[in-house]
Amino acid sequence: MVDANKKVVLGFFEAISERRLADLPDYMAPDVIDHNKIIHGEADEPGAAFEGLRMQAEAFDPLTGTVEELIAEGDRVVARVTQRGTHSSAHVRMPEPTGRSFENEAIWIFTLHEGKITEIRGVSDRLGLFIQLGWPWPQAD
Repeated sequence: MVDANKKVVLGFFEAISERRLADLPDYMAPDVIDHNKIIHGEADEPGAAFEGLRMQAEAFDPLTGTVEELIAEGDRVVARVTQRGTHSSAHVRMPEPTGRSFENEAIWIFTLHEGKITEIRGVSDRLGLFIQLGWPWPQAD
């Protein structure tokens, strides 16, 4: 099971990197829960991660996630990923594209059930992302 779960996670990142978003249902359950929200403004409901990933792919072209390391135990897979992209289109955080590129590291934690990702948790270097893209840092309300 552990090796099969690793293959699902690898396939998930390959689909995103190759812009095969229509293939995401092969890797993610329809009611996948994204605990950290892939994109600011993503709806807080099961399955919203599909739209969040679509919005990210639209805002960043190219957008890739290179898996540097996978650790799996039971129904969990942890991926250390190098993310790269270019802000080429509107984004909820920054409507005007900067045309600037970024590279940062992220840790994604996936829970899988019956060969599908059911939960996503992730942390990344958001400060580095904002600095590289030239985005203003969000202010507290």
